[in-house]
Amino acid sequence: MESVDITIIGAGIIGLSVASVLSQKNKNIFILEKNTSWGQEASSRNSEVVHAGIYYNPGSLKAIACYEGRNELYTLCPEHNIGIKKTGKLIVATDQREIGLLEKLKETARNNGVDLSFLDGKDVKKVEPEACAVAALYSPETGIVDSHFLMKFFLDKARAGGVELVCDAEVIAIERKESQYKITLNNQGEKVSILSNVVVNCAGNNADKVASLCGINIEKEGYEQYYLKGNYFRLSDQHRNKTSHLIYPVPDKNSLGIHTVLDLSGGIRLGPDEEEVLEMDYQVNPAKKKAFYNSAKKFLPCIDEKDLSSDMAGIRSQLRHPNKGDFKDFIINHEQDKGLPGLINLLGIESPGLTASPYIGKYVGDIIDSIL
Repeated sequence: MESVDITIIGAGIIGLSVASVLSQKNKNIFILEKNTSWGQEASSRNSEVVHAGIYYNPGSLKAIACYEGRNELYTLCPEHNIGIKKTGKLIVATDQREIGLLEKLKETARNNGVDLSFLDGKDVKKVEPEACAVAALYSPETGIVDSHFLMKFFLDKARAGGVELVCDAEVIAIERKESQYKITLNNQGEKVSILSNVVVNCAGNNADKVASLCGINIEKEGYEQYYLKGNYFRLSDQHRNKTSHLIYPVPDKNSLGIHTVLDLSGGIRLGPDEEEVLEMDYQVNPAKKKAFYNSAKKFLPCIDEKDLSSDMAGIRSQLRHPNKGDFKDFIINHEQDKGLPGLINLLGIESPGLTASPYIGKYVGDIIDSIL
């Protein structure tokens, strides 16, 4: 039975970032990925937005990781020829009642170290002629990034440090054996076991299931996750480069709302919506088209329903019953207090996980430095 120092479960953006950091100080590291390649789930099916850190509870891990992560992305990506662009973002109020909500949002952002400018309707028209709003908050630090090449950068860095990626390797059992963990996996139909001193659970949508395999009561610990599906519709090419900013509605309590999503070539999508699902179904429901149109036309009246076509869908996980009230913070926990030294669980790593990925990699690296 092969023995390794560190095993990372999951080769999405978070697992790859963690691997790239750990490879600089540690040897004998495996990444186990249940899919046939890396980055196949939430990491490659999202808006690719670099978030400024506006919405999160001040002082939370999510707020800190977003702020630090986006600063690093704006340095790291140009240095390594990874596509990134500060597009800026408008959070628009389409009626007078929403202006007070913008003021509250601006205060939250300020407490997170994010400076937003308040624009009136005329100012909105100057910076984004196609948009319709009575007022808006402008975030200059919001942008977009090529998530595929960012993941490839992390993977190449990890491999250069000796990390081995094993795909088609679904973890089916984890057992504490003296000072190590016995990890059993289904590798291309064959049951294989390895021993590992440290296990880092970066399994994303399946992170709660992996934690449960370790013997943790996920409901009791607030680790239980559920799937949220988000659909996207693309605007026709006649709208390409018609808007230069990301345009968001005023968020409600549970969602940021359907907004414009730009890509680095100037294309525009609308999305995502939110729907709890039980299975990993990536088909876009065309019946949602009218609802997307009705939502977006409030702030983007230049569009017509016929301009929308089905694009893609992504599925992410949220914590079912977080231990911190309504706010769903990231969970990154070394489980030594549960009698599982050397096990690090990462759960609820939804948006802004892409933005936060460089910081999370270093955060986990610091934990492992303290272990090893």
